[in-house]
Order: sequence, then structure tokens, then C-alpha cells
Amino acid sequence: MPKLPVVGISWTKGRNMEFISRFVDQPMLQGASRALQIWHEKSRRSPDELGPAWELIVISCLIAASCWLLSGTGWLIAASTLMLLSFRPAWTLLAGPKRGEYDARAYRARAALAIRKRETEWSVRMLVLLISVCLPMIARAGDQSGELFIFGAGVWFVLTVPVNAYLAAAEPPKPNDGDFAFTRNRTLAAV
Repeated sequence: MPKLPVVGISWTKGRNMEFISRFVDQPMLQGASRALQIWHEKSRRSPDELGPAWELIVISCLIAASCWLLSGTGWLIAASTLMLLSFRPAWTLLAGPKRGEYDARAYRARAALAIRKRETEWSVRMLVLLISVCLPMIARAGDQSGELFIFGAGVWFVLTVPVNAYLAAAEPPKPNDGDFAFTRNRTLAAV
């Protein structure tokens, strides 16, 4: 009897990872890179400030939703927890670099860090995406306030952790500070 190859072992080996990388990871990285570019062009602030700004927007929306859905002690606990979550991004924005401090040196450092994160943290990004998909479905509590609190924590996780992971690994925008390495490409493109 002839020995037939086992379907699914050698035929699909490595193809699943290529599929996930091509159709999930790469579009997310390109979207994060475009978001960093738009943020830098419109606000003239460092791309490092987009993550904390996004976290503050998400936390503000969650505070508004908790005011609408919760009352009494449940609202007080949710609002105080969200305020505690907002300290780190607020501190990062207030104590971080100011406008005009994103230059060629900062770009090179951020690009090197992004390349390292893209190459070494692929599995972490995929795990965070998987947890983000599953967390809202499996998190449950005993009472309504607890369920809303757990649901809010899941929403916070889903909207902030994957975004920060992809923003850290995305290609940063190039600065417009007159550095020859960056203006030469613009001059050649204009000619």
C-alpha cells in the first residue's frame, strides 16, 4: 500500500503564520503608521504622544458612559478607577517633550525601536489581539454594577492595549526639520 502524505501537516506548515502576518499584522502596522503620520502632520507633536492622547480619549468616553449607566457607589468606584488609569497618560503628555522636539535624531531612535519591536514582538501583538477579541465575551460578574465594571475594563483593554502595541511597532513619520537626509528626498521628488 502506498504511503500518502498526511494532509495538513507539511502542506500548511508556515502558511498560517504568513496569512496572519499578511492579512492581520501588516495592515494593522500600516494603519498605525498612517495614524502616527496624520497625528504628526496635524498636531506637530511627537508621535510618542498619540498613545497617551488616545488613552485619555478612551478613558473620557468610559467616564461619560459610566455616568450614564451607573449610579451611587458603582459610579464612584468606576469613576475613581478610570481617574487612576488616566494619571499615567496625563503625566506622559504633561511631562513629555514639547512641540518641535521631534527631530531627525528622535526619528532615528524611534525607527530603530519600532524595527526591533516589529521583529521581536510579533507573537505578543497577536496574543494581545486574541485576548482583545475574547475578553469582552468571557468576562462576567455577579451583579449588574460588577458586570458593567468588568465590561468597561474589557473595553478599556480592547481599545488601548492593542493600539499601544501597534503604535510602538509602527514606522514613525519623518520629521520636517531641515535635516539633509530628509530634505534631499523632498527636493528630488519636487524636481
